[in-house]
Order: sequence, then C-alpha cells, then structure tokens
Amino acid sequence: MTGGDMVAVDRSSTLQVWNFVESNSLGQISPMSIKLPHQQRYLSILLDMEASPAPQICMSCGGDGIYRYRECVYWPVFCTSWLRPFHRVQQWNGTFSEESSLRLASIVIHLGHAGQPCPTGGDFTQEVTTDDDDDEWDYVEEDRGPTHLRSPKDRSCLVVVHTNGIHYCNVKYCTCVGAEDSHLQLTMAGLFPATTKQPRTAFTFYVLDDFIRDNVECGTSAMNYYSKLQRITSNGFPHLVPMISRMWRLFKLLKWQGLHTSPKDAGPGELVLFCPACPQPVVNIHKEGIDLSQWTFARTLVMDGNFKAEHMHPTDHNNEVWLMDVKSFMVESMPYKEYLEGSTNVVKRSDCSNHHAINHANADRNQLASTGISGCACARHGCFVPHAIVDFQKGEQQVNMDYALVHAMQHGLGPGQRVIHFYDINCQYSKNLACQLKVNQFISMLASLTIQPGIGLWHMHGHQTECFVWYAPNFIPGVGHVDGEIIETLWSSLNIISPSGQGMATSHWQELLDFQMNDNNFLKMVQMSLSLNKKIKGAQQSCAAAEEAFAALDNSVMTISLI
Repeated sequence: MTGGDMVAVDRSSTLQVWNFVESNSLGQISPMSIKLPHQQRYLSILLDMEASPAPQICMSCGGDGIYRYRECVYWPVFCTSWLRPFHRVQQWNGTFSEESSLRLASIVIHLGHAGQPCPTGGDFTQEVTTDDDDDEWDYVEEDRGPTHLRSPKDRSCLVVVHTNGIHYCNVKYCTCVGAEDSHLQLTMAGLFPATTKQPRTAFTFYVLDDFIRDNVECGTSAMNYYSKLQRITSNGFPHLVPMISRMWRLFKLLKWQGLHTSPKDAGPGELVLFCPACPQPVVNIHKEGIDLSQWTFARTLVMDGNFKAEHMHPTDHNNEVWLMDVKSFMVESMPYKEYLEGSTNVVKRSDCSNHHAINHANADRNQLASTGISGCACARHGCFVPHAIVDFQKGEQQVNMDYALVHAMQHGLGPGQRVIHFYDINCQYSKNLACQLKVNQFISMLASLTIQPGIGLWHMHGHQTECFVWYAPNFIPGVGHVDGEIIETLWSSLNIISPSGQGMATSHWQELLDFQMNDNNFLKMVQMSLSLNKKIKGAQQSCAAAEEAFAALDNSVMTISLI
C-alpha cells in the first residue's frame, strides 16, 4: 500500500462518517446536510493538506522545516531542533509525507537535570540481555514495514507508551556521583518504568491516567486500549508495532492507582470514598450526647450478590503483589479465607418461596476461583460500603453474606444506631443471622445495634403475601421513599468491566473492582452536590403541602364528630 493509497483510505473514512451522521439524524435537520453541497471542496482541502507545504520553513526558527506536526492546527512544519519528546511527526520524502519518529530525528531525552544534558555526559541505556521469561515485549524482527516501526537491533533505546502511540526514544541517564537509579530517574521525569531492573519500557503518567478514564467511562480493557495505541502508531501496519507479551506486568491499571495513595497507615476501607449523606458519627454528626437510636439517624443498607463478576484460578498465585488489600472495598483476603475454612454454612429449609436460583447459582465452578461477589451499599444513595465486598466460592451462601454484613456494620456506625437492612431473602436470612453470629468465633456484631430487616419492592412479589406487611419498605418506620433495589443498578454498571478481569491475578482483579466501585461513589457524590439542594426544596414544599392536607382532613373529621 502506497502513501497515496493510505491517504485515499483515510479520506474515504471521513465521508463514511458524514454518511453515518446524516443517516442517524432522526428526521431532524443534520448539520452535515448543510455541508453536503461542499463535499467535494472539503475532500480537495483534505487531499491538499497531504501535499508538501510551501514554503518548507520552520515555524520556530525560520530554518529548513522537514518535519510536520499533525497535532497542531494548520499542521505546521519545524526543524529538528524544535522537536520535543513524544511528538508524532511526519517527514516529506519527495512524494508524500511519511511517518517518522524522534529516534530517526536523533532526539535524545536527558534525565536527572530537568531535561538538560548531564554535566558528566550521561550514558545511554545499555543493551540488556535477558532470558525469555523476563522479556517484556514481542518484537518484530523482520526488516520490513516503515522505518520508524523497526525496533533497534541492540534494543538499547527506551520504548515509551504515550496517548499518541508507542515511541522508540534515545535516553541519556544522569551519571553524576550519587545519581538515582535509572528507574527512579524515569519516574521523576513522569515516566513509569515497567521494571526496576534496567528498564527498557516506560509509560507516561498521562497515558496511565487516560487508560483509567477509558476504563471507568467506557469499560475498556487493557488489551483493547493498547490495540488502539497500536492503530494510532501505525494505522496501516498495526501488526508491526511491538506488542506487550505480558499485559499484567506492564498495564497494571489499579497498581498505578494504588501508587497514588499512602496505604501504610490507613485502616480498613480508609483509602476509598463513602456516602457523605448517610448518618455517621464524627463524620457528619458532631453533636455530643445525641440519641443515635432516633429513626432520623438510621442507616439504610442493601445487600445482594452478583454472579457476573467471576474470576478464574490464577496461574501463579505465589507471585501476586497486593497494594490495596484491606484498604478499599474488598475485604482482606487472608482473614476471609480463614473465616471460610473455620465456618460451617448452615442451610435450613425455606418456609417461603423457593430460591433455587440463589442456592445453585454457579454451583458448577469449572475453572472459577470466585463464582461472583457480594456486598453492601447505601440503600438511599447507592454508594458501596468500604471493606464489605466478598467473593463467592460455591454460590451465594449465608457464610459469605454474614461476613459482608458484619463488616458493613462496622463502618461508620455509632452505639445504638439503627440499621435498616434490605436483602431479597431477608424473611429467611434474618431468622438465622443472630444464631450464626453467636456461635461464630471469627466475626461478631455489637449488641447495641438494632437491625430492621426488609425486602426490596421488586423482589417482594416473589414472596408469600405474609412477607409484604413484615418486610416491605412501605411499612418500615423511618425508611422514607426507598425501594431497596438500588444495588441492582450498581451491578449493571460494574458488569461492563467485570468480564475483562476474569483472567487477571487475584490482587489485580480485586483492585479493578475496588477502583470501579470507588469511581461509582465519586460520581454519586458529584450528583449529590448537584441535586441535594433541589431535593431539599422539593421536600420542604411536599412537607408543607402534606401538613396542609392533614390539617384540612383533621378539621373535617372534627366537624363530622361534632355533628
């Protein structure tokens, strides 16, 4: 494929986008329809932009401009002295502008002196001889394809992953007396090294942050994100761009997130966000001696299981590294395993509607280490409770749910505070709860806490008629207008990214879920700041209308009684 052929393909794709927008205008006047009479002119302009600029003068110094920078308006041309790290440039070859690279332009990244050359001369990355097990990349060894995609034979340069593609970069490290190690010099320059021992690969901080945004907003997996970077690097030859051979070693999304924090002195669940509106002593209840047993200070929790968040057995569990264990939403791994090994799951015959779907969900484990997850969330605002998410081993068992509930009750509750707890089979679960906790040596609950069981309105229709008056939120004092089903909406958004974590290491899988849940709580907080004021005004108006209606009803009843 020649350069002209690729240009024609790229420009025809522009016309395809126009046609797509036009065909999806839903009967309205599309902005593109106004431009259709100028379609040929637009195409000619796009093709003219591929021609050699006249004159070829550097926009910076007025010298000979041989490189074109397409990430700026008008696609200006510059000389070699203007080029900066991670610019993606094109060079005119006499026929068309072909992709080039900073390495071919002999651009060097200097470390250790804020981008300035080291006074001692510095040193290039040394050639590294590694075993196959330690190799980070799958390189294309053939001398084919564009020159800027060919990996250096000695592999002495640094491979840098940025938002605009993969770059081969010449790097000079500081060699002054007392200089930091190479991986630390890279980190200080905003480059996250793939390893601490003679790194040959680094990621810009910006690309890691951009990956996280893609992950939480679009559900993009690491493999898909990197495939996009390959296409950005070379749309015509993406298969010639070096491919990461061990994705978990390099694109550790949540390991990066963990390094932003200071987990050393943090307690359980203290590195993540929780609902700012739920009544919490010390956090948003500061008055001393207040009676927390009042219904206005009741905490509403909803608990449920999710069988989409499966996880396969890790291939090398002895090599797993935990950065956020116990600090986020998932419970601490080792105490949870000890609890499961030392606790017996008691299964009693249900005297309500059968729940075989729950008892036998994912009973056929196959290669699954976890058949799903479960946890608690704020029933009113939809925020996950920190350090209260557990995983399943043989379906949704009471031992799993007990552990999640107990840890949720330990987060931000004060003595005597009431808890309204929703669970889809609470008519059976709540009967065995006190007995199971009393005999369990691993977990316990404060005796001063009062739990009011409830069942969500949607699940209520699958129960017997007697359950409605006992467990429906309509008849629970202090619960307000809550349906008890909000956690189902939380699972639906989490399920977008869950499949991409099935084959991850256990630590990475848990931190993936932790970050997704923390992002959910963050978005909930943003929404609260925008809507709470409006809701308060609406509640005040509704309260005044209700009081007026009640007074009118009360006066009419008194009049009738007098007559």
